[in-house]
Amino acid sequence: MSTSDSPPNDDLRPTRLQVDLGQIRRNYRVLCTEAKGARVMPILKANAYGHGLIPVASVLAESGAQDFGVAYLEEALTLRQAGIHTNILVLGGIVGNQIPQFIESDLTLTASSVEKLQAIDQAATAMGEEAKVHLKIDTGMERIGTHWYSASTLLEASLRCRSVKVTGIYSHLSCANESDLSTTSLQLERFEEVCQFYPNHGIPTPTRHIANSSAMLRMPSTHLDMVRPGIACFGVSPSPHSSLPSAIRPAMRWISRVVYFKVIRPGSSVSYGGKWTTDRLTRIVTIPVGYGDGYLRSMSGKAHVLIHGRPYPVVGSICMDQLMVNIGWDEAFNGDEVVLMGGQDQQLIAPEDLAGWAGTIPYEILTSVNTRVPRLYSDDVPADDNPRP
Repeated sequence: MSTSDSPPNDDLRPTRLQVDLGQIRRNYRVLCTEAKGARVMPILKANAYGHGLIPVASVLAESGAQDFGVAYLEEALTLRQAGIHTNILVLGGIVGNQIPQFIESDLTLTASSVEKLQAIDQAATAMGEEAKVHLKIDTGMERIGTHWYSASTLLEASLRCRSVKVTGIYSHLSCANESDLSTTSLQLERFEEVCQFYPNHGIPTPTRHIANSSAMLRMPSTHLDMVRPGIACFGVSPSPHSSLPSAIRPAMRWISRVVYFKVIRPGSSVSYGGKWTTDRLTRIVTIPVGYGDGYLRSMSGKAHVLIHGRPYPVVGSICMDQLMVNIGWDEAFNGDEVVLMGGQDQQLIAPEDLAGWAGTIPYEILTSVNTRVPRLYSDDVPADDNPRP
């Protein structure tokens, strides 16, 4: 099956992302096994890490996912409008006038302070509805959430709410990607201490979750009741210190085509600023992709692409809409496939490679691919071929 959320015609745009929904389905199945009984909440923020929010959510829902996490209200509303009926937790902060939209669309809010919780309760009471909430505890990230050492005030306030149902409690790990896991262990300890409030008061404990992709893979003790894998769902390791199971593989391939070929003389400079100059007669091909598409300008002079299964350097400054590649005295013709990220023959350019060239992390590479780049989808795995978690 092939689908697209943008026109797939090569006559319109030779640059596109190929997204393998079947691989995302397989990755999810493996993560469910790795979770060892904990629920799995795939995190689909930032357009599902660049892979396409609705297609990815649809295939995961078909595969049995019961919970999704997103960053913002608009992402959650997009899922609801597309007919996604799973539990959806909005992880980011909220402002008061958004609360009715959460409740109307049966979305789960993050209550990160007593004041936020009270505002949610007041809005739900005025609507004659019940709001679903996860309480956010700050165990060391210093972003949003009530500090662990004063969290009892938030938990006690939740017991006084008239129109709030607390279905979860969570925190976020700041250093699970680092080689030293001592901070992660400390954050887990703080979080578990906060959650002890419930058995101490004879109250059922709501769903507890703290593990991101790195923690899920490296520290089984963080699994608790639910895990929140994000980048791992898409087959990319969250850090050099995390090893993905072999069956989890990247689901994205970024390609373009040669649109121009020329021979340039020794002493000729290429692109803005003349920062690369050839010292010999050489062949240059132009590719219609640039930093306006998310192929970061900071990769200038470092990046490589694949043509005919061989790596060739990107030379000169990457432009907004085009880049140039030095193929030496090899051959390439207009229309030939160029791989920016992914495999070709036996060669591979991984997100980690682009991140290294750009001086950033794979997360930024995946989420930087502009929406003007068409996404083309394939799915070679039947929906009923996957066990429910």
